[in-house]
Amino acid sequence: MDLNAEVDNLVRASQAWVPMIMEYGSRVLLAVLTLAIGWWLINKLTHKVGKLLALRNADLALQGFISSLANIILKVLLIVSVASMIGVETTSFVAAIGAAGLAIGLALQGSLANFAGGVLILLFRPFRIGDFIEAQGISGSVDSIQIFHTVLRTGDNKTVIVPNGNLSNGIITNYNRQPTRKVVFDVGVDYDADLQKAREVLLELAKDERVLADPAPVAVVSTLGDSAITLSLRVWVKTADYWDVMFQFNELSRDRLKAAGIDIPFPQRVIRVVQEAAV
Repeated sequence: MDLNAEVDNLVRASQAWVPMIMEYGSRVLLAVLTLAIGWWLINKLTHKVGKLLALRNADLALQGFISSLANIILKVLLIVSVASMIGVETTSFVAAIGAAGLAIGLALQGSLANFAGGVLILLFRPFRIGDFIEAQGISGSVDSIQIFHTVLRTGDNKTVIVPNGNLSNGIITNYNRQPTRKVVFDVGVDYDADLQKAREVLLELAKDERVLADPAPVAVVSTLGDSAITLSLRVWVKTADYWDVMFQFNELSRDRLKAAGIDIPFPQRVIRVVQEAAV
């Protein structure tokens, strides 16, 4: 009788526990499967993101950072979802994460702005290392592009560190982006000068192997100033030859114009004196 009673008690206990075990066991099994499949999918997705950034020629550091950041965020969301599937209360946990994220964002808003600017610069490439740019009132060659700042080297060899937040939100002039540049060389000649001869002298200057034939060089009357007529020689050159050609025009123009009998006048001012009649 005692053995039968124990068996009856065991049967009654199993009838109470088996449905509960089946219910929670199925939840745990589904959660484990979701975690395993989700983990695998996240790894695949972040790998694809890295490949996409590589196709866009994004910086290697940026590729690794974005892939890792996306991987971590997605896996945290997956763990929270799996925890909710097995009955864990996640509301307070999500609220704590949100509050911590807000606090960190407010404390580091300047750094986050620079980080976001660095990501935009590295993604869209408004300039590259070695380009000569003008931004934020500074001109210089780009030495390096970091996540939070860009390092410029000025013409007199000074190193300037520019925050990426300001750089990405301002106007950037990239002097190396285009393969060719237009040289506009202005020179003033006397009002009595032979303009046709002066234009011929300037066009003779343009017969340089570094000057491109298309578009063809032109010499035009640019302005009629107070003391001189400004002639403008306009030629196209490769970007790398811009300053050398400009400096050579400055050096040769005076002697060539002088040899042709064309004066470059000094600034002049006419003063008119009026004498009042005696009363």
